[in-house]
Amino acid sequence: MQTRIEQFEKQLTRYTPEERSKIMEALLWGEELHREQKRASGEPFYIHPMKVAEILVQLEMDYETIIAALLHDVLEDTEGTKKEMQRRFGKEIVALVNGVTKISILRAKSKSVQGAETIRKMLFAMTKDIRVILIKLADKLHNMSTLEYLPEEKRKRIAQECLDIYAPLADRLGISWVKIELEDLALKNLHPLVYTQIKEAMTEKKRKRADYLKKVERTIQQEAHKEGITIEVQSRAKHFFSIYQKMKRRQKGFSEIHDLLGLRILCNTTGECYTLLGLVHKLWPPIEGRFKDYIAMPKSNQYQSLHTTVMCWEGKQLEIQIRTHQMHATAEMGIAAHWSYKRRQGKDRTRSEDLAIINKLKSLNGRGYSSAEFLAEIKSELLKDTIYVFTPRGDIIELPKGATALDFAYHIHTEVGNHCLGAKADGSIISLSTELKNTQVVDIITSNSAHPHVNWLKFVKTARARGKIRHWLNQHDDSLIIDKNIIAKKRQEAQPPQGEEVPQSPPEAGEIIKQIVDRAKVAFKIGGEKNMMITMAKCCSPATGDDIIGYISRGRGIIVHRRDCPNLAHINEFEERSVEVQWEAATPRATRRFQITARMTSDLFSEIEGAIRKYRGHLIEGKLEENDRGNLTGFFTMELDRKEDFKTVLKSIRTIPSVMSIQ
Repeated sequence: MQTRIEQFEKQLTRYTPEERSKIMEALLWGEELHREQKRASGEPFYIHPMKVAEILVQLEMDYETIIAALLHDVLEDTEGTKKEMQRRFGKEIVALVNGVTKISILRAKSKSVQGAETIRKMLFAMTKDIRVILIKLADKLHNMSTLEYLPEEKRKRIAQECLDIYAPLADRLGISWVKIELEDLALKNLHPLVYTQIKEAMTEKKRKRADYLKKVERTIQQEAHKEGITIEVQSRAKHFFSIYQKMKRRQKGFSEIHDLLGLRILCNTTGECYTLLGLVHKLWPPIEGRFKDYIAMPKSNQYQSLHTTVMCWEGKQLEIQIRTHQMHATAEMGIAAHWSYKRRQGKDRTRSEDLAIINKLKSLNGRGYSSAEFLAEIKSELLKDTIYVFTPRGDIIELPKGATALDFAYHIHTEVGNHCLGAKADGSIISLSTELKNTQVVDIITSNSAHPHVNWLKFVKTARARGKIRHWLNQHDDSLIIDKNIIAKKRQEAQPPQGEEVPQSPPEAGEIIKQIVDRAKVAFKIGGEKNMMITMAKCCSPATGDDIIGYISRGRGIIVHRRDCPNLAHINEFEERSVEVQWEAATPRATRRFQITARMTSDLFSEIEGAIRKYRGHLIEGKLEENDRGNLTGFFTMELDRKEDFKTVLKSIRTIPSVMSIQ
């Protein structure tokens, strides 16, 4: 351990003597607190926080961040206290450590709730201090590199969470090398055979194309020299996860993917970038639709570069990136590069408000989301790919991929959305549900008589638009109750046809009719409550896309059941107290859940996913646990293009050798 500590200390040359002294004090204190603890690999636990700190040293973070990294597990896993930490290192360090510490009071709850709440807490801490997420990303990166010592199910769960949350976060913060490593390590644990095959094939292909790329590099260097431009050229291979995604997207094998290697050209000024682009296009013809100018229109994570794909010699496609050295530092290190630069210049640290992701997180805070709803929201909106569209005045608006004209309208202003009548994209009328495309100029047509419609909820993509539409409908449409992704339509009392009289009934029958009408009125009155609670029935667990119906309970609001739920027949007054409900975001795809029991095996997840994908389905979620008989049991949810394929998919899954039963 002493040798490792000495090696760590040698990496601290960029810090002042006083800062190095404080860092080493934190290291030794943390080592003492973790002394009796071991990692799953059998190594001393304290190797982990030291490795996390080394990653942040590599990112050139300030000494407070390094100290917080060395102590990030102290409050959670040792007897060290906030009071003692503050006495030794100050309030700032305690705040950073607290930001990445799991919430201990949630340990009695489910793993999913605990994980969601931890991520939520961490992201909101990030809005106050960006260093919180940088420490967490470094922590996740080292943990991902040592997953082989954990049980398979836990490895896959952690790897999937990494793909869903942490790799996209690294991307949104512009730290591309961390994002790439996290994605590749996730692929290695989720699909080990695919990872190995791609790695071996890429190594072979890179060797074969080395001479070819050197020839291309020499040609570009010669042309740049003629123009008096000094450049650096780097060969660039696509990372494994990116290749895996391309294979899935194009439904092709590795041998059919051709644009795997590329070049990166680094120069000194923005003007030189565009000059070099012209030189490259003069040497080789560009492929239409494959040019992107991220210098004129930077990504939200401040990434800037020119991207082009050309048809090079021998009919080979070559991807080329052109950027300045400063742009390259930002592309590799993201927000950490700005932090490091300002620290060296003695300027104020990079403000959190400089990043679009921070402002979006702040807008999500305080909206009353549960942890699970919050996590779903950031996955669907915040961490997905984005597009950039223009207002007629030329202002740039960033929206999630798949956003519509309505999302754009509500982004501009609530009243613009509420009075939206139509939209134009690049001068042509488009439907409000049409997905916008990158760089379109969008113009919203409004009218004082226009107002939100419940169908708008089916195609808007952003939380802002959905929330504003819900609010307007709940305020102005007395026939609807909207909550929990469910739209409940209130029952209306049946009226006799105009001009007809209600026939008189004998007293006994009249009393029965009165009771029924009274119950209908009760249902109507309960439905009129603006803040009625909507909950999902646990007996049939409705999933998005299921045919559903609501039941107005006494004191528990509207309970939503699947329409074929066998328990409906046993509910008193169901007919009188039922209410029509539908999914807020209707999807053309069918969602189905199934339960599996299988013999213990290491590859069941991928086999199930393959059986579903065979019929163009998508595995949304799944969880396997070992039962008391040593077998695996678990629930899965899948999406299918056609609900008729459900039985066929189940038959396909039944053919998996380890599967014992499925229902």
